[in-house]
Amino acid sequence: MNTGEHDPSRVIGPGDTVLVTGAAGTIGRTTVRVLREAGLRVVAADRRPDEEGSGAERTLVGDFRDPGFVAAALGGPDGPVDAVVHLAAIPAPGVVPEDQTLIQNVHGAYLVLDEAGRAGVRTAVAASSMSAYGYAWAGRDLSPPYVPVDEGQATVAIDSYALSKVMSEQVGAFVTRRWGLPCTLLRFPFVGEGPRLDAHLERVRHDPGSNRRELWAWLHTLDAAGSILAVLRSGLTGHRELNVAAPDSSSDIPTAQLFAQYHPTTELRPGIEEFGSSLDSSRATTLLGFTPHHGWRGTPEHSPAGT
Repeated sequence: MNTGEHDPSRVIGPGDTVLVTGAAGTIGRTTVRVLREAGLRVVAADRRPDEEGSGAERTLVGDFRDPGFVAAALGGPDGPVDAVVHLAAIPAPGVVPEDQTLIQNVHGAYLVLDEAGRAGVRTAVAASSMSAYGYAWAGRDLSPPYVPVDEGQATVAIDSYALSKVMSEQVGAFVTRRWGLPCTLLRFPFVGEGPRLDAHLERVRHDPGSNRRELWAWLHTLDAAGSILAVLRSGLTGHRELNVAAPDSSSDIPTAQLFAQYHPTTELRPGIEEFGSSLDSSRATTLLGFTPHHGWRGTPEHSPAGT
């Protein structure tokens, strides 16, 4: 790690209290479990009850567009929480009208992160998305200038979901400038495990082109939660966005072949392995000491031949 970008006073460890918003969601539920197993005390909050039960020390149900609820959630059992993990958001286009996707995602991010800074929370991490680059939900085919896509690549967002992620990242930068709150935005691709992942891989196997706008990137839910824990443990200072993606693609077709067919104008830079990811996660590895390691090849239920 680059110790110049880390502050030991910002490290979150056993016994510290973490607020997890969106705790009943795909990533949230696993994150609560992983944080608890790491010895952290968790306040789990969502706008709907978690029917499976998170096992969190405290569970809250409410709307993160309500300033009163946000303030209450940031108050842990023994005073203000030590850290915030903001996962609550409209998870994809089409769930609500386009304007509401933008309004709800950005409004929620602003209230949670700004109030966290005001309350003196020590660090914050939030889920962004590879959609911030602009390809996934554009409504038409757009190709990256090069792969693997790194955090220096500019957004070409033309849909409201992508814009909501870009603007939420800007909220994180604003909060760091305003309050000095370290804020790390993690750019996740499709996240899943178990039946959700199985269904996704099957769709891609039958029709690789259906996933061309997501660039065949994906992430195991355990690695999403692991990267969140790594941020909390890292003591990172400042504001930044970091890609976090599985080391392999979601397709059984070599990555170079996929891009030659579906994104022929994209430059394939050296270093991509045969089935390697189109997202560059090396910055997260450098800063967090964390590398996603869950792939899908070679597991009993999957094989490169799709049998």
